[in-house]
Amino acid sequence: MSGPAAPLEGVRVVDLTTVLMGPFATQTLAEFGAEVIKVEPPEGDLVRGIGPMRSPGMGAIFMNANRGKKSVVLDLKADAGRDAMRRLLAGADVLVYNVRPQAMARLGLDFETVRAIAPRLLYVGLFGFARGGPYDGRPAYDDIIQGAAGLPWLSLAAGSERPRYAPLAIADRVTGMAAVSHILAGLRQRDRDGRGRAIDVTMFETMARLVLADHLQGESFVPALGPVGYPRHLARDRRPYATRDGWLCAMIYSARQWQDFFTATGRAAEWAADPALATIEGRTQQVDRLYGLVDAELGARDTREALALLESIDVPAIRMHSIDEMLADPQLLATGFLGTAEHPTEGTLRTIGTGATWHEGGLPVPGPAPRLGEHTDEVLRSLAGAR
Repeated sequence: MSGPAAPLEGVRVVDLTTVLMGPFATQTLAEFGAEVIKVEPPEGDLVRGIGPMRSPGMGAIFMNANRGKKSVVLDLKADAGRDAMRRLLAGADVLVYNVRPQAMARLGLDFETVRAIAPRLLYVGLFGFARGGPYDGRPAYDDIIQGAAGLPWLSLAAGSERPRYAPLAIADRVTGMAAVSHILAGLRQRDRDGRGRAIDVTMFETMARLVLADHLQGESFVPALGPVGYPRHLARDRRPYATRDGWLCAMIYSARQWQDFFTATGRAAEWAADPALATIEGRTQQVDRLYGLVDAELGARDTREALALLESIDVPAIRMHSIDEMLADPQLLATGFLGTAEHPTEGTLRTIGTGATWHEGGLPVPGPAPRLGEHTDEVLRSLAGAR
């Protein structure tokens, strides 16, 4: 007996995206059970070439953003390729693209043209900046958007000698996940009214929302009640604490936790002498002092002792992990978040989970990342049969 249908079983997604933002979004849709057809140019997605790799075109980053998809090679600069694309869209539920809208228009794949072919299609664009503003049409990559959304400035405000980008493609991945939520909502709306629609999910505005939600602060009010910037996040000592033999991450937050920490470290009199510490406003105003105090106390202990102290007063704490240590983490291994799978051409590969557990039914296990053009003949034959 077969199990229950996956949430997006029967949904066909045409994935006209490259690099990371779009592929990360469409891989999530594949994990939910959608049929995702990745349309690639003859040279393939650019990130296929980013190593390490065992076979040409099967780089690690590509395989970790394209599991569960079918790869179809179409030359959209040629009439035959554009014709095949139109026939593919006619039977699809979602198109996801991440080139600028002007490029889609040059290919004859603008929204009005596509809607005439597929009136129920969700036409989802992922690109840098929302239309209608002065940045409309500008090219964008993760570093550009991080800079525009203030992430390097935040690192400077938090005490870095020079501004720096977050060392991961955070704008790509956050925008990709935002796109998934809008696609799911769009499918729900289509179920109600039967109509497709265009949806733009833009990197700058998505990341601006993320940053301003924390750091708008006094500028939330008109006129302003104070400056921007959440003091706790910008505290110079909001970072892993150095112990005598390593690094420890701890988060003392509530009044009870702080009082217990002061008591456990022999500082009960300091707590009693400063009633402002009993309020979150008072602690926020003194955040540099508090983090410096914790730094001094934990720095006088080895990691085992520091963990024991914090656990005794129910303060969340964990050793700082390196990436190598994450791969051996007992939690990630015991829950199956990390595992292995056999790829038909690339051998044994590590698998990365989704971070969610479905307790009834579960999600399908996505297949391997496709080789370039692996499914071209299969998909084009199915289109011929659908005529």
